[in-house]
Amino acid sequence: MTGAGGTVLRCEGVSRRFDDAVALDGFNLQVQEGDLLALLGPSGCGKTTALRVMAGFERPSAGEVWVGERRVAGPNTWVAPEGRRIGMVFQDWALFPHLDVWHNVAFGLADGPDERVREVLEMVHLTGLERRMPHELSGGQQQRVALARALAPGPEVILLDEPFSNLDATLRARVRAEVREVLKEAKVTAVFVTHDQEEALSMADVLAVMDNGKILQVGTPHEVYGAPATRSIAAMVGEANFLTGTVDSGKVVTQLGLIPAPGLADGPVEIMVRPESVTVAKDSEGTATIVAVEFYGHDQLVRAEFEDGNVVEVRLLGPRPDLHIGAPVTVSLCAPAHLFRLDDHKSLFPFCGLDRVKASS
Repeated sequence: MTGAGGTVLRCEGVSRRFDDAVALDGFNLQVQEGDLLALLGPSGCGKTTALRVMAGFERPSAGEVWVGERRVAGPNTWVAPEGRRIGMVFQDWALFPHLDVWHNVAFGLADGPDERVREVLEMVHLTGLERRMPHELSGGQQQRVALARALAPGPEVILLDEPFSNLDATLRARVRAEVREVLKEAKVTAVFVTHDQEEALSMADVLAVMDNGKILQVGTPHEVYGAPATRSIAAMVGEANFLTGTVDSGKVVTQLGLIPAPGLADGPVEIMVRPESVTVAKDSEGTATIVAVEFYGHDQLVRAEFEDGNVVEVRLLGPRPDLHIGAPVTVSLCAPAHLFRLDDHKSLFPFCGLDRVKASS
């Protein structure tokens, strides 16, 4: 293993081409010891290809892959998957149907596997199910068997490919919490790929946003969600409202009110606000009207439409029976928002304060 806080896995300028298709294009990523890193991006962006290149199932067309201090792929260098000390949990778990839990986990262990198998089965809370066959297990249990098998050889890093996609929605949240707990208890460095924003935000220590074969932004989930580097990242990570505004004498004039932007040149900009950063109040003189309400019990999503047709989504805690469809409302900010330039959609800066006044004032 690398030293505390060291880099366990590194990709430098990795490209992967399939004939005329480019799956990875100058892919750069560093994974630090003990981190659980989520590689988030839309379908077809190259996430799984990146994982397969790290694992050694695909050869990069260019660039290098390092595991600790060892270069495992690059010019004149190739280490086969079994020599990389990388564990892999596949999307479909790939359990051997003719082997019981014990022998699935022991597969690939060389000598004296009994103690290690017992250890990892206890770690993933499957003690007592050693003789069950895969078809006798629930989806969550099968997923943990796959994780135990990947953990058993003591790898430098574990890679997980869409690990929860085969689970139903009610089971997914519980299993991903269990998997995070297991990985943290084992003090294992891990990379998992997903297109599920909630999954990435709730599980990861570090979030790497990817599109078109490249890493666009890396940071903690709070950093990427709260300060996205571009408009596309803002839309990719969580729900977002986008409105145009005009900077005038250090303030942005928007339909949500005046927002301080000290030092910013006058002109048009785009404002991004998360649904939970907006609030509504019933107001007979309001400039918006409720057009939809989705109630979930613990919260509700309200859509308010302005007179010009712009719609803002607002997420509110608890029941608000007064906010019915057709109700006139005032919409305002209750938390910081974010600005982007209109020409290239790159971030300007997050707001640090609010002037909550009516847009009509």
